[in-house]
Amino acid sequence: MIKAIVAGGAGRMGTRIIHMINDDPEIELAGVFEHPDHEAKGKDAGEVAGLGHLGITISSSLLDIIDSGDVIIDFTTPECTLENVREAVKKGTSMVIGTTGIDDKGLEEIRTLCSKIRCVMAPNMSVGVNVMFKIAREMAEILGKDYDMEILEIHHRMKKDAPSGTAMRLARILADAVGRDLDSVAVYERKGMIGKRSDEEIGIQTFRAGDIAGEHFLLFAGPGERLELIHRAHSRDNFARGALKAAKWVIHQSPGLYDMQDVLGLK
Repeated sequence: MIKAIVAGGAGRMGTRIIHMINDDPEIELAGVFEHPDHEAKGKDAGEVAGLGHLGITISSSLLDIIDSGDVIIDFTTPECTLENVREAVKKGTSMVIGTTGIDDKGLEEIRTLCSKIRCVMAPNMSVGVNVMFKIAREMAEILGKDYDMEILEIHHRMKKDAPSGTAMRLARILADAVGRDLDSVAVYERKGMIGKRSDEEIGIQTFRAGDIAGEHFLLFAGPGERLELIHRAHSRDNFARGALKAAKWVIHQSPGLYDMQDVLGLK
């Protein structure tokens, strides 16, 4: 039985991951922790998640519970995730990371550290989104040099980073497929008399509203036609389900940094 520790277990994603673990016969909840100032500290994780009493108290520190788990599932903040990776490396504990908004310096540190442990990191754990990544590359390779490419992402009003990690992964896939430098061609905002659209640019636009779990819209537009590729998440459960799939897969791998394309055999 795989023993999982959930970081940020009182949050929106953390509680859904706990629900998914509770329903999965191959993985069990070994520990939960939150920020030391979080109001859920010391409470039963099951009660906080709406499952009833599970007998797992929400800790204020990963260090207090890290020895109880095989894998840490982390959907928290860039700063917290980096600290959790550092502690996981010291113990050799596997990780699944779904945190977004990590800057280039942080990503480089994670790549270096995770060469020493088993880790899956992905901006989106959804099976459907990862199929979208694969299809998007193929579409861009075929169409991207002759068709305009635009990305729109929509999330709930509480999401802190923009554009989403998924949108940025899509943008990098498109840019790589057509041999462009994303930093040079990405356009994140349009306002006023900006002139006509350039042939090289890749538009990446953001909406924030309500409680939308996540939508990503990819547009290829050419003369007289357009193709659209859309993924809509109906709830956070598909992200949590993907995270558990990654957790069950990664503990059987050699040390190194993987993504969901590896987990799903899409490479």
